[in-house]
Amino acid sequence: MDIPILLGHNDVLLRLEREGDHLPFLLGDPEAQVDLPLARRGGLGGGFFAAWVPDLDPDETYYDDSGGYAIALPDPLDPEYAFEVALSMSDKLLQLESDSLGSVCVVRSWSDLVSCLEEDVFAAILHFEGAEPIDSGLRNLEELYALGLRSLGLVWSRPNLFGHGVQLRFPSSPDTGPGLTRRGRELVRACNELGIMLDVSHLTEEGFWDVAYLSRYPLVATHSNAHALCPSSRNLTDEQLRALADSGGLVGISFSVADLRPDGEDDPDTPLELVLDHLEYVAELAGIDHVALGSDYEGATMPEELWDTSELGQVLWGLADRGFSHEEIEKVAHGNWLRVLGETWEP
Repeated sequence: MDIPILLGHNDVLLRLEREGDHLPFLLGDPEAQVDLPLARRGGLGGGFFAAWVPDLDPDETYYDDSGGYAIALPDPLDPEYAFEVALSMSDKLLQLESDSLGSVCVVRSWSDLVSCLEEDVFAAILHFEGAEPIDSGLRNLEELYALGLRSLGLVWSRPNLFGHGVQLRFPSSPDTGPGLTRRGRELVRACNELGIMLDVSHLTEEGFWDVAYLSRYPLVATHSNAHALCPSSRNLTDEQLRALADSGGLVGISFSVADLRPDGEDDPDTPLELVLDHLEYVAELAGIDHVALGSDYEGATMPEELWDTSELGQVLWGLADRGFSHEEIEKVAHGNWLRVLGETWEP
């Protein structure tokens, strides 16, 4: 199906940072889930490249919680460390663009993005997953915007100066703690002024409603799912999904199996049908204009049928098999992203 796809989230920059080499992305990497040759085969036209700063001493200990799991919230990051790592990751993306000989573009405007899709240039949107690299006085925000930052997740699943991330738990509601801080509210307003899209993925439910009240632009969850189908704390309730639609926003459906499966298991033997179930559920509840593709490649366990981006066409064909029209599939594949980014970046 010849429809370009935009994905709301990948963690390619973390892999490039660890490997110290961006050329395999351009030439092909047998270990990758996202690279340029895979993208070409799967119809991927681009997406959001997340700069996510890992914990220096991560705690991945799971513990039993009524048959589910929970992960203790990590401690806040040191802001100087976070800024250094995020800047290094951002530089990797810019080097990738420079060495691609025009095959990759770090887009900074809606018109850039449209041109990339029309001219078959891979579009990379710089996103920070967690606002830890931003200083408490927001003094470096304009510098980061000039660098190319166009999308910001206020938190990952840990606290920072600006808000509280949702604890990773199953089964659980997304109401796991406080919302935005005073500085977080200031950051929302500053991003609105600059035209930086705000991502509510990983926010607590209280934080979600804080952003909904404060932001004048569409609410966006770049990689989240329907809580009604998978009761993970990372997923959005029906009330949240309706609020997102009322704002003109969207949710990019995550392929993370733990946030797809009704049992919350982190099992790659998860059918493509569950991705389609979440897409269809949100389309019916919130409307076809408010659902897109998120993924979370390179950052979570993917279903075997969607193990890398060369397999993305299966999602579009799956939607067609469920009765979605060509126009509706275009909206899910990239049209809804284009609309929301146009409203946010160039109001």
